[in-house]
Order: sequence, then structure tokens, then C-alpha cells
Amino acid sequence: MKNRLTLAVAALGILALSACGSGSPSGETAGTAPESGGAGLEKITVGVIPIVDTAPIFLGDSKGFFEAEGLDLDIQTATGGSAIVPGIQSGSYDFAFSNYVSLMVANDKGLSMKVVANGVTTSGNKDGDFGAVVVPKDSPIKSPKDLAGKKVSVNNLSNIGDITVSQVVKDDGGDPSTVDFVEVPFPDAPAALENGIVDAAWILDPFLVQAKGDGARVVSNNFSDFDPELDIAGYFTSAAKVAAEPELTAKFQRAMNKSLEYANENPEEVRDIVGTYTKIDEETRAKLVLPRYRVEINGEAAKKLGEAAQEFDAISKPVDLEALLP
Repeated sequence: MKNRLTLAVAALGILALSACGSGSPSGETAGTAPESGGAGLEKITVGVIPIVDTAPIFLGDSKGFFEAEGLDLDIQTATGGSAIVPGIQSGSYDFAFSNYVSLMVANDKGLSMKVVANGVTTSGNKDGDFGAVVVPKDSPIKSPKDLAGKKVSVNNLSNIGDITVSQVVKDDGGDPSTVDFVEVPFPDAPAALENGIVDAAWILDPFLVQAKGDGARVVSNNFSDFDPELDIAGYFTSAAKVAAEPELTAKFQRAMNKSLEYANENPEEVRDIVGTYTKIDEETRAKLVLPRYRVEINGEAAKKLGEAAQEFDAISKPVDLEALLP
């Protein structure tokens, strides 16, 4: 069961969002990135949500990895995921960042999007990840199967949050069809949980740090519980652009892959760069569980995600991973 729930709760101090939803921690909107004009460089525009997940592209830009490929990178921050795919369709963005279920949904609707580089991967740590389902500390919910029949918030319905949570509930012996998923923005989820509006909340960092700090208890690190090798989001464009501009695509892919490798090897630089494009304060950044940033996409985990997306009605037919992935 899935419902939208409108909440009248106070705005929280830290505004952020994940690849899995909408909202901006930076207070910027699309198109506000500074203009750059490197001599002899080809300018490309990349649409991202300014969150921890996208740290590698900001870090790679600062390290000159894109310039080394002859690219003048214009990073444009979108206020939410809903603007990303239309931005690719309209040509406003050359490349963009989105979670893989959103791209599966887009292709299920015939939009022909193509991933060109991986973006972010679960930490793989079942004892702590950057996303989790949390409950009040005195809740009778002790394990994922106990979420059956309960009201659980996610930031978007029929997307990577409720899909992975549903699978985790099923794997634990519960009935995912009885989970009442409700749509609550991440900034409002801790308050919704504290006030009893929902029984459990799926929350990503930095809001997860806040919720745990307020006493919330984790019942599932749903990404790593779903699959410890789950890749969550990546950089993409239209299949038509990949076919029409293979050299440009290859340049972006090489620079992006180098950025992923560098970010994965330098976690403290990741925490530092996040402070330059979000309002996540230093104390909170130090507590974040960072995802993995890796080049290779795990095919088995992607297949499992596609099967779950179909089973739980986010998409209508099997995913063509060969068409979607690099």
C-alpha cells in the first residue's frame, strides 16, 4: 500500500537530499553554477543534486580531471530529481545524475536513457550505511519483518527506497504488500517519526545522523541489506547522445571514473568538498557514513534491483540492463 502524506512540520536546520529524491541542501537552483570559459576546452553541462553522493564530480572538477580531457565542466545544481531526466531530454544538460530505479522507470516509459558512469554504491556495511530504516527507540519493531502492517515513510513512492525496503521485508519473512508506504520529504522524516505520524522512516544522511542523534534505532540498513554490492545511482544521458557523440561521452566517462577512484581513496577530501556545495556543517560531515565510489557496476546487484522494481510495480516489464548500463 502506498500513499502520499502531507505534513505540516517545522523546517529543519539542515536542508539536503539524496539521489533518491528531491530538495537541495545548498539553497541553489538549476543554472546557478558559475560560468567557466577555459580556452580550447569543450564546455559541457552536468545536472546534479548537491548531495554527498555527487561529491566525486565536484572533487574531480577541482582536481582538473575534466580539464585534462579537454572539458570545461559546468555543474548545474537541480532542486530535485524531477528536473533531471527532463533536463537531458530538452538538452539543458549534456549529462546528469540519478538513481538507477528512476532510470529504469524512465526507460520503462520509452525514454531510452543510458548510464555512462557509475555514481555511488552502498557502503556494504550491514552495521552502518548512509541510508537506513529507523524507528523510535522504544518501538516494538525489532526487525524488517515487523514493518509489515506499519506506516513507513519514504521520500518518493515507487522508487529505490520502498523497492529496497520491500525486498528486505520479504527476505526477513514479512509481507511487503501490507507495508503502508507514505511519501514524506527527508527533511521532515525525523519529525514525522518523533511525532508518531509514521511508525518507521527510511532516511538518508545527513538526516539519518540527526535521527540517530535524537535516539532513533536502526532496524535495517536497507541498501546493504538488499545487496552489499548494490550500486545506487550513476551519471547518464540519452542513448541518442551516446550514439551521436561517442568521443565526448568517452571523455566524460574517463574523467568521471578518475574522479570516482580519487574520491574513494580520499574520504576526508570528500567530507571537505561536500562543505563547499552544501550547508552540511563540519560536525555533521564528520559523522556521515560515506558511500563507496567505484567505477565498476555490479551486474548481479543491478539485475536483482530490476527484478525487485518489477515485482513491486515500479516498472511494468523486465529491465534491459544491456541497453541501460555502459
